[in-house]
Amino acid sequence: MTIASNVKQTLASLKGAEADLSSLALRTQEFESKRTLHETMMSVHEVVTDLKKRIGEMEREEFQYKGF
Repeated sequence: MTIASNVKQTLASLKGAEADLSSLALRTQEFESKRTLHETMMSVHEVVTDLKKRIGEMEREEFQYKGF
């Protein structure tokens, strides 16, 4: 598996974790837990956004990563 494939697989996993955290936050009744889950989801979202940017940079800078 190439580096680009690993990075994109990581991105997919992070998106899944983000969705799971969001779902849990919506279903949780206890306010403090809901807030903690939401904050954690937002932190993961920031990582997802940064990783998407990095993938774009990799694809622009390294020809062999384009389209993987």
